[in-house]
Amino acid sequence: MNKQKFIDKFIRAFFILIFLKILGLIAQLFHQSFWSVLGTLGIFIIVAIIILLVMVSLKDKERGDKGLGKRGGSGGSFYLENSLFDRIRSKYEELAEKYVSEGDYKKAAKVYMNLLQDNYRAAKTLENGGLYNEAAVIYLKKLNNKSDAAICYEKAKQYRKAIDLYKELEQKEKVGDLYKEMNDVKNAHIYYQMVADDFVGNNQMVKASLIYRKKMESPHEAQKVLLKGWEENKDAFNCLNNYFANIFDVKQLENQIQVLYKDTPTDKKIMYLEAMKYEFKKDPKLKSVARNIAYQIISEKVETHSEIVNELKHFNPDDQVILKDISRYKTGRNKMFR
Repeated sequence: MNKQKFIDKFIRAFFILIFLKILGLIAQLFHQSFWSVLGTLGIFIIVAIIILLVMVSLKDKERGDKGLGKRGGSGGSFYLENSLFDRIRSKYEELAEKYVSEGDYKKAAKVYMNLLQDNYRAAKTLENGGLYNEAAVIYLKKLNNKSDAAICYEKAKQYRKAIDLYKELEQKEKVGDLYKEMNDVKNAHIYYQMVADDFVGNNQMVKASLIYRKKMESPHEAQKVLLKGWEENKDAFNCLNNYFANIFDVKQLENQIQVLYKDTPTDKKIMYLEAMKYEFKKDPKLKSVARNIAYQIISEKVETHSEIVNELKHFNPDDQVILKDISRYKTGRNKMFR
């Protein structure tokens, strides 16, 4: 097939397509609104004009090339076909961008979906234009993308539809958030509890405590989980640190520091010492209790962990005598082992 034959056949096929499309639009009048059909017709007319202009341009170019002689044979025909479809695609892209710039996101989406066969860009265009329900339908039915569909339904405040999708995706915290948004506290807490249980099951006690404290507004349960983590050695240091951080009354905090220390086993006392560094800096009223506990731990552990004497400087930052004593102690220890 030479170039001229290809163009002529394409034009004939194109006019047959126009005729069939017009028949289809007439048929649509029986089950769609007049304005909806008119909008589709408008897009079709614009696209038809674009294609005709491209074809005329190619025909003119073909006539100009005839004087240069035949070159390339079937390769030229292949190039022509590619060139034609590239130009048409480029025009579709320009048309879609024009609709977007004019704020007509529905027409732009139709171009992306029907002419460029790009369902994702169609959905994204609708989403960017605030047409969340329409975007969600494309994400779901054309792309099987439940995650983006759920996000769009959430933006559209179609919480029931979003919840159904988030349940399928097993995003329990999201389900809880949307139930809370709907003021359905009972169901929200059911799903938040599932999330907290999952975190506890994975030894993520701090994360579980945050669900109780921030999502379920249950600080008492949050503290229980943190205490459990400390006692059962599940991310123990962070649990202890967060447990103390959630006590805002200084007197109560001072009492809890002493109570927990009494029940602290020997193998966790160095960890407790680390926690005391934070409490020492937190409030002047806590300096005394934090320092006393630190001294007890250091004196108990110094025989087996001589380097622990360095911790004294954290509880006496301005005491130069302590620093000299630490230096002398370390020097003496070194001499013993020479």
